[in-house]
Amino acid sequence: MNACTPGLVLSGGGARGAYQVGVLREISRQHPGLEFPIVTGVSAGAINAAFIASHAGGLADATEDLAGRWSGLTTARVMRTDVFSLLANALRVVGSVASGGARFAPATRGLVDTKPLRRFLDALIDPATIDVKIQDGRLRALALSATSYSTGDSITFVQSLPDTEMWSRFRRRSRLERISVDHVLASAAIPLFFPACALDDEYFGDGSLRQPYPLAPAVHLGADRLLAISSRFESPQHPESGDPGSYPSTARILGLMLNSIFLDQLDADAERLERVNRLLERVDAKQRWRVSEREVGLLVIRPSRDIGAMAGSYEHKLPRALRYLIRGLGTRRGSGADLLSYLLFVPDFLSDLIELGERDAMLNRLRIRRFVEGCLAEST
Repeated sequence: MNACTPGLVLSGGGARGAYQVGVLREISRQHPGLEFPIVTGVSAGAINAAFIASHAGGLADATEDLAGRWSGLTTARVMRTDVFSLLANALRVVGSVASGGARFAPATRGLVDTKPLRRFLDALIDPATIDVKIQDGRLRALALSATSYSTGDSITFVQSLPDTEMWSRFRRRSRLERISVDHVLASAAIPLFFPACALDDEYFGDGSLRQPYPLAPAVHLGADRLLAISSRFESPQHPESGDPGSYPSTARILGLMLNSIFLDQLDADAERLERVNRLLERVDAKQRWRVSEREVGLLVIRPSRDIGAMAGSYEHKLPRALRYLIRGLGTRRGSGADLLSYLLFVPDFLSDLIELGERDAMLNRLRIRRFVEGCLAEST
């Protein structure tokens, strides 16, 4: 029987990316020998994916190291939060709008300066190690998605062996390239907040913007079992936050927009994949050759608590200037917790997300065991 090829899919979500680290850390403790030859990520998930792929050790060592990096991450290591920088960026936005698009208007490149994030990623990610792991066969492919602001297409940058087959679909295509910190920054450039990143004279932004099928890159690259980690709390009885009778704050609107960009697409793609699997189960084995699709196992791990609700109690730990800006968008009205959760790079909050991820992996240990044992069974 053909060997099983597991793939890891890490979604976006800004500071919520710490939750993924906790899940993976506990999974690697439960199954020390587990490795993912295909690793894909977008936005914050691209940071985690690139680190895991560029770590010289196995998954267990990589996630242990990554957990330490996330738990010590501060806002100042992601963006400039001094009054001068934030005020200058805000004035550029106001000046651009007030000028009516005049040529003399200052260029607007995001509400925050992310030069500290580049320095952090330069120390975090080693592109040379990715090359070595691919040549040694320890890694089949690393894929990171970003959105082209020129064409509006979703571009998945793939680092793999030269003979790896690329794909092209409507508004999404792949490109075989050597992954660098620039690719990670492009994938993680949260729209409006973080500046776009230039790659080969073309500007790219957050990959979640135009990636309706976040599971697809791993499937295209040959994965037949997927572990996907979402940061959406899912409960049928969970009411939306905020006063239904009041006009929505800017923070509330931006939070919903970011939820739609970062969270909805993974859930929709998971439903689509599960429907395809159910349909394929009805196809006679002798007729499978007529069908281009194939069955792909899927395990999605989700948080057991609302990360947005968790964020509200940490707002006071943001740097003063950034806290003032965020409150100006309406977080004080209690309806902007989701927005806050994407920008809350505060060690206490990030450590709590890592712990939440570990607990959820413990709660899902039987599902995780079935996922791992199913792949081992297919490989024998």
